[in-house]
Amino acid sequence: MQPIAHIHTDFPTKFGVPRQSGLVDRLTSAIVFEPEFRNPDYLRGIEGWSHLWLIWQFHRVAPDDYSPTVLPPKLGGKTRVGVFATRSPFRPNHMGLSVVRLASVDWTAKGGPVLYVTGADMVDGTPIFDIKPYVPYADSVPDAVDAFAETRQATPLAVIFPEPGRGMIAPEKLEGLTQALSLNPRPGYQHDPTRRYGFSFDGLDVRFTIDGDALTVVEVVTL
Repeated sequence: MQPIAHIHTDFPTKFGVPRQSGLVDRLTSAIVFEPEFRNPDYLRGIEGWSHLWLIWQFHRVAPDDYSPTVLPPKLGGKTRVGVFATRSPFRPNHMGLSVVRLASVDWTAKGGPVLYVTGADMVDGTPIFDIKPYVPYADSVPDAVDAFAETRQATPLAVIFPEPGRGMIAPEKLEGLTQALSLNPRPGYQHDPTRRYGFSFDGLDVRFTIDGDALTVVEVVTL
């Protein structure tokens, strides 16, 4: 297989990327096609769909970096389950599957059409192998069972984002960053309220602490 496109997001590293697609719907990502797939005919009619499936690759995982079982952070990092019972990136073929909302299509972009989507859960530069329409009547399963439901944090964290760090974020991206922070990006097995965490976002390093149900941004540094 060969990539048909690459997605460009505000997250250059894995830490900080939303754990699932659709959770952060206030940030926009761009899907830029490879030269051989820039013919507009490949996308004819795509604007009629609200959401798309993206099939992509965990391209920063080493080819042989996987095992039959993994330690999901949501289970405290101490309980082993089968890799095919999780969404771990450490799997035999390193393939990812995400649902995103199609925000717009730029048909006149330099080098061919560009898709703008929201809800992506990928690092910047992730290769995409295929794009398919999301079909609500067939793809949505309202009574599906979530094996990790009891370990998921249902209530978002309260985000305290003081100045001057708040003013360093592009206004159109502030709400999306705040949304990403509220989802508690730290590993599920870490609970030290004094520990500083940080991730890269749009050319900045955002550093924060988490105490109980509150996340406080303590520093924003230009990379």
